[in-house]
Amino acid sequence: MSERAGGLWVAGWRERVTLPGWGVARVRAKLDTGARTSAIHVAHMDRLANGRVRFEVVFRERPERRTAWVESEVVRESVVKPSSGVRQVRPVCRVLMRLGPVEREIELGLVAREGMLCRMLVGRSALAGVCVDPSRKYVLTPAWVQGGGEGGGGSGGGVDGEGVS
Repeated sequence: MSERAGGLWVAGWRERVTLPGWGVARVRAKLDTGARTSAIHVAHMDRLANGRVRFEVVFRERPERRTAWVESEVVRESVVKPSSGVRQVRPVCRVLMRLGPVEREIELGLVAREGMLCRMLVGRSALAGVCVDPSRKYVLTPAWVQGGGEGGGGSGGGVDGEGVS
């Protein structure tokens, strides 16, 4: 059951996010109120005609690599200064995000986040109406679904149950 506090949804610092418009389900995401924008890990990216981009969303590297190819319109370019301190220009796409009962369109930057525990970062601009409890994880979404569940992609689900819907 989802919790509410003062009219806000209560979420943990780590949740599972689904991007139904891209056919991407249960991506492990860090909810980061210190970051303004949201970002997702992509390994390969190809610029296409008419302001579109094709990219490979990486769910996990080990024990077996799991990815999905997505094509989307680029709505803008963003100059970001990540924790490394080196400014980057990132393409930004709009996509519907589902975080438990919360569903909204967000802007999502495409970036290489290899080595990060969470393949997606949800920034504060996507978290309106959500209160993040930094002492908890998976409040709005289960950490995993037995037997594949939502978006198991036919692979049997399990602890790393992210996949393609």
